[in-house]
Amino acid sequence: MNWNIDSSLAIYPQIVEGFIKALISGELTAGQKLPSVRELASDAAINPNTMQRALAELERRELVENKRTTGKFVTNDIQAITDIKKEYAGKQVKKFITVMKEIGYTPDEIINIIKEQV
Repeated sequence: MNWNIDSSLAIYPQIVEGFIKALISGELTAGQKLPSVRELASDAAINPNTMQRALAELERRELVENKRTTGKFVTNDIQAITDIKKEYAGKQVKKFITVMKEIGYTPDEIINIIKEQV
């Protein structure tokens, strides 16, 4: 995975978001075995405890499964992946619309801007 950690922001949520982006973009696939916590932490150049905390959050969200004897795996639940992709896209759209309204665009103007860019 390509980690772009901004040291001026909290690391833990950036790691969670990085995993989610990798999952919804297809970089990580359903059922894929993840490297060990130590390997992931080393790759991201962060503390293993921070990586473990991020993975625990992904397990809580049922996006990562811990199989005690074989390691951690990306969920096989395609619907969970689809749901998190929709949720992530919705958050990005809301951020965009908020900024556009703040700078004075109307909803119709925002739609026209999007149509021009697609």
